[in-house]
Amino acid sequence: MAYPTVSAPYGFEPVNLIGGQVFAGSTRNYPIAYNYGTAIYTGDFVTLSSGYAVIATTPTSTTNTTVGVFMGCYFTSPTTKQRLFSQFYPANVTAGDITAIVADDPDTVFKAAVTAAAGSATIASASSLLVGQNMAGNTLTGLVASGNGRGAVVAASANTASAGFRVLGLVPDSQVSTGGTYVSGTGTTSLVVSGLPVGTVLPIGTDVFNVVNGQLQFTGSILTAASTVTTTGSTTLTVTASTVTVAGTVALVQSPEVLVKLNFGAHRYYVA
Repeated sequence: MAYPTVSAPYGFEPVNLIGGQVFAGSTRNYPIAYNYGTAIYTGDFVTLSSGYAVIATTPTSTTNTTVGVFMGCYFTSPTTKQRLFSQFYPANVTAGDITAIVADDPDTVFKAAVTAAAGSATIASASSLLVGQNMAGNTLTGLVASGNGRGAVVAASANTASAGFRVLGLVPDSQVSTGGTYVSGTGTTSLVVSGLPVGTVLPIGTDVFNVVNGQLQFTGSILTAASTVTTTGSTTLTVTASTVTVAGTVALVQSPEVLVKLNFGAHRYYVA
């Protein structure tokens, strides 16, 4: 995956702290138990069990709390007897000094991909409407080939009250914009647009903008079903009803990545 193309989820990546503070790479070390049986990948959330780091299920504001994000580990190899640094913990390591490196600041801001469903690796889009709202995480496990997790936030979980993540913003670097011409459907849940490039895939959550004098005007409308363009003629899109009249040239903007932080109560440092 050559950035800024986002073709698959990649885990939760620390980028800075809330308030614009710099994430300086500070981490805390936690032990992993001898022969712990579950793999942990960079970008996965971990929690504590009897003082040892274990994989965490998707954090929420009330259950499954986390102490932070796994950033790799080290241990004495039972085969070579040498210190080994690893991008991921491979599970069932018979060493007594396995150490997880964890980004544990509860104010960390993470960059993450958006997927269509909790168990899906299909990339979706986060709408502008989600900024300031909650989203839940997905349930995919990581990949041995890269050592990275496949954590992401789920488009369909928007505004879930108990979800563990608050959306702070969209990531402009990886946004994809597709231009077309309005045909019909303003104010309804069916929008017809012509002139879209054949083969274009428009995921759930794609925002609909008017292009006015070279500027983008958000219509309040987003795609509620994915669509693939099969003709340069008219394409019918399933959307939320627009709050601004759609007219003229339109831009369909996909945002496959978001900036999020853990909600209060999802991090164990913030739980009484």
